[in-house]
Amino acid sequence: MSDFILIDGDKAMFLPAFGAAVVAVQPGTLVASGPASLNGKRVCVDGDETKVMVPGCTYLTPAYSVPGVGTLKIASLAGNQKAKKTKSGKKPVLLKGGNFTAKFEVTAPAQMPPPASTPDSMAQYSGQGMFVTTNLKFTGT
Repeated sequence: MSDFILIDGDKAMFLPAFGAAVVAVQPGTLVASGPASLNGKRVCVDGDETKVMVPGCTYLTPAYSVPGVGTLKIASLAGNQKAKKTKSGKKPVLLKGGNFTAKFEVTAPAQMPPPASTPDSMAQYSGQGMFVTTNLKFTGT
């Protein structure tokens, strides 16, 4: 099935629910490395999703209500987010598709409120996100 091709500057939108953690999400920006271009912008190819990082996002959990901080990243793409046939520079182009698997890597753990002040022991949480593209014309399969 065809879907819109992702291009330079498109956004990765993260959902705030990461298991027990609720993250104050911010969008990530895709930086395209494909040699082909659409409307003067390069196309995103397999591997470009690994460079999306959104540092400085706060989070908390029901048990750890003093906010901590971490970085949002894309862990893996859904099966319909990587083209099977459409390529740029021998790499599959990235498609809008469904939801990708996201990860939230803790850099400063959330804590229990004082006097306990016990830090969250989780180093990472899993969640989801989706791509939002400005390309509403060109599709790939």
